[in-house]
Amino acid sequence: MAGSPTCFILIYILWQLTGSTASGSVKELVGSIDGAVTFPLKSEVKQVDSIVWTFNTTPLVTIQPEGGPMIVTQNRNKERIDFPDGGYSLKLSKLKKNDSGIYNVEIYSSSLQDPFTRKYVLRVYEHLSKPKVTMGLQSNKNGTCVTNLTCCMEHGEEDVIYTWKALGQAVNESHNGSILPISWRWGESDMTFICIARNPVSSNFSSPIFARKLCEGAADDSDSSMVLLCLLLVPLLLSLFVLGLFLWFLKRETQKESIEEKKRADICRETPNICPYSGENTEYDTIPSTNRTIPMEDAANTLYSTVEIPKKMENPHSLLTMPDTPRLFAYENVI
Repeated sequence: MAGSPTCFILIYILWQLTGSTASGSVKELVGSIDGAVTFPLKSEVKQVDSIVWTFNTTPLVTIQPEGGPMIVTQNRNKERIDFPDGGYSLKLSKLKKNDSGIYNVEIYSSSLQDPFTRKYVLRVYEHLSKPKVTMGLQSNKNGTCVTNLTCCMEHGEEDVIYTWKALGQAVNESHNGSILPISWRWGESDMTFICIARNPVSSNFSSPIFARKLCEGAADDSDSSMVLLCLLLVPLLLSLFVLGLFLWFLKRETQKESIEEKKRADICRETPNICPYSGENTEYDTIPSTNRTIPMEDAANTLYSTVEIPKKMENPHSLLTMPDTPRLFAYENVI
């Protein structure tokens, strides 16, 4: 039974399954620019004749154990390749972006019908710089600021994950994704927004963004409403002021005229002979004697009289200040 064909077939199938498992396993590695990465290799193969490492389809290095030579196919890789601790694990230093790719190792042994193989996938990433934040369209209504903040890397790095931190509330909030929708009302406590960018080898933070500074337009919108209200009120208040000033002057003139009328009435009461009627002037007439011949004046027997005929005068004050006017005198002799 031990030497039957069926037993050999079972052993071959198990060997193929074992070999397929070893060959089919893929290990993913990450590295950073100018950094180093080690491709771990542990083999249970006891007798190793040679080991060949390839990058994509290009031979990278060939080594022969037990003091055999190490052949590096490209001179630029001689200072970058090392096998630490005398083992079979490959260390690649001074990584570049174009070092990303598929690496294979094949172990040849006289004890194996086919070489033992293992596959690796290397991804090389840059250290992230400070992420950039841009603001979308902003809406300011009734003092509320509504907008979106977008976080991104300037050079479009790969496999970057973005998260947001909102600080300033009772409970700090987190938001996954590059876009952060915000709504902040003017007058509320200020908030701080920070974008965090991560890739497999590094992370970085954006500069803090303050809601108060970001939403200055919301305050301007609120102020514009006040300005509009003021623009409507100022002409109204100015018109009321002018109307009040006009009424005050009108009342003042009326009071002045009333006072002047009162003064005129008082003057007429005190001197009734000079202002019997408003707007009259005085005219004078002469009464001649019966004898047209003017006799010799006898100072002892001559009587003088003056007759004044009142007429409406324009202003009683003018009589008080008017100069003396020539008067006509009539002489009557009393015999």
